[in-house]
Amino acid sequence: MVNTFKIWTYKEGDIPLMHTGPMKNIYSVEGDFIEEMERKGNPMAANHPDEAHAFFIPISITNIVRFLYTPAERYGYRQRLQAIVEDYIGVISERYPYWNRSNGADHFYVSCHDWNVIRVLCNANSSEGFIPQRDVSMTEINGPFDNIPTVSSGQSPYNRSMLAFFAGGNHGVVRKKLFEYWGNKEDDDIQVYTRLPIDQNYTEFLSQSKYCLCPSGYEVASARVTEAIYVGCIPVTIKSHYVLPYSDVLDWSRFSIQVSVDQIPDLKRILEAISFSKYLEMQKRVMEVQKHFMVNIPAKQFDVLHMILHSVWLRRLNVQLLKS
Repeated sequence: MVNTFKIWTYKEGDIPLMHTGPMKNIYSVEGDFIEEMERKGNPMAANHPDEAHAFFIPISITNIVRFLYTPAERYGYRQRLQAIVEDYIGVISERYPYWNRSNGADHFYVSCHDWNVIRVLCNANSSEGFIPQRDVSMTEINGPFDNIPTVSSGQSPYNRSMLAFFAGGNHGVVRKKLFEYWGNKEDDDIQVYTRLPIDQNYTEFLSQSKYCLCPSGYEVASARVTEAIYVGCIPVTIKSHYVLPYSDVLDWSRFSIQVSVDQIPDLKRILEAISFSKYLEMQKRVMEVQKHFMVNIPAKQFDVLHMILHSVWLRRLNVQLLKS
């Protein structure tokens, strides 16, 4: 793929709404991807649009929201966002033949927020129009201030004293149910907090847990999944309608647990029913897939940016199959 798949990044548009994106916190993967696509020496960057197999629209949805959103317009900013995207598409469709010849089916953009265009989204919610055959689900990554998330092995799987752990805000239907059943219990095995005590370290709690709970909040996606994988903790996704990232090539059932919202009351029983040998097997696979969730600048083979591009490549093949 690296040597054959070519992507043209449109040059139109100005910073900060185009050609740059957030490089910190939970939307950092959006900025990382834009930077990689515009980096000199990127082997997948097409030198001319005529040689491209896919076309990248370097628009930052996060920056549009950041710079144009105001509380007074909280119910109208989506229309403004849509107008900006439509104007951009109007420009490139008038200047070039590439959008019109496929009606945008071989074009894509990257966004952690929610046409006939490939969407690469963190919030891959199948109940809100996400189409797995066309769209790409990508991981949400909470980039630290030096921009490169740290990946480690965490505690040995033999020394993890906690069965399951979660700390985060009590918002959204899923989390409210999680806190209802587990937030007020004095249970050393499953520890659920809205906020950790000041003297406690969040990453250390993750690394001491066998399973890390990843419930949906306001959106189905969450950086909790990658945080768990980074420290060798088996992610337990508690979500509805969430299309897991890179499912074309990753078998999530081998290194994660999927729990439905209705199963939250039985969470402890479900996790305790997993044998220790099965746990060790899954934890080993978590360590093996870490490389697919790592951010590297420049990108490296099999890292998260290449996983995103591989998913786009597969969707581009889908476009060809549909045409034939």
